[in-house]
Amino acid sequence: MPSVLNVDLHCHSNVSDGVLPPAGVAQYAHRAGVNAWALTDHDEVGGVARARAAAHGLGMTFVAGVEISITWASQTVHIVGLQIDEDNPTLLQGLQATRSGRDTRGREIASQLARAGIPDAYEGALKYVDNPDLISRTHFARYLVECGACANIPDVFRKYLTEGKPGYVPHRWASLSDALAWIRAADGVAVIAHPGRYKFSALEEGALFDEFKQLGGTAIEVVTGSHTPDQYAEYAEQARRHGFLASRGTDFHAPGESRVDFSLLPPLPASVKPVWHDWF
Repeated sequence: MPSVLNVDLHCHSNVSDGVLPPAGVAQYAHRAGVNAWALTDHDEVGGVARARAAAHGLGMTFVAGVEISITWASQTVHIVGLQIDEDNPTLLQGLQATRSGRDTRGREIASQLARAGIPDAYEGALKYVDNPDLISRTHFARYLVECGACANIPDVFRKYLTEGKPGYVPHRWASLSDALAWIRAADGVAVIAHPGRYKFSALEEGALFDEFKQLGGTAIEVVTGSHTPDQYAEYAEQARRHGFLASRGTDFHAPGESRVDFSLLPPLPASVKPVWHDWF
């Protein structure tokens, strides 16, 4: 391994809501200097084998991963599973159950957008979907930019698709205990993705961390493209306080679309222990 590791453990391909195929994400990350990489598509592991082959062909260390959608305290929270066995039947059955219902939700999103004056959003979103089972708000967001309803992706989520705005349709995902059970069954390590993104009070966040730890959760993302620079230090402190390992990843979806590119994400603070400390 290189003397200085550039590790990115949170990325998406077009198997879920990214734009590039798994091999394309590997190539893009490699060009930016990443040398240890995980593909963590939403509720789907169909791209892991292709990602692994591409990463190994480029001389990168690869970590098999997935990002599981859960519902906790009436909010959607994402749990990343790392070092998973992507062929584990318990994990595969759980992910299949989680994916069910996305199409119905997508059609309701489109219906709300039509009432807001944006017709044909379902068909528009499908143009960006490689796996129809995984139609998501991100696909609708890309269409809203394409049709001129919004200037860019952040503009979409200011005006649409979030709570209280047209196109927001809540969905009941898996439970926290379910997600961690699937990750454990697949011999994986559970990580709370971008904890600073959720709209929890300090008490609620503490309760989430406590339950996650009691259920066998191992780490939280500290440095991520979904955090602000101030939150890097904040969640490093939370990791130390709760005894969590720390993870790092861009949450990459597409060139020019993600908040922070691979080459710009800073390293983990020296005060935390990386989740990968004994992997490589």
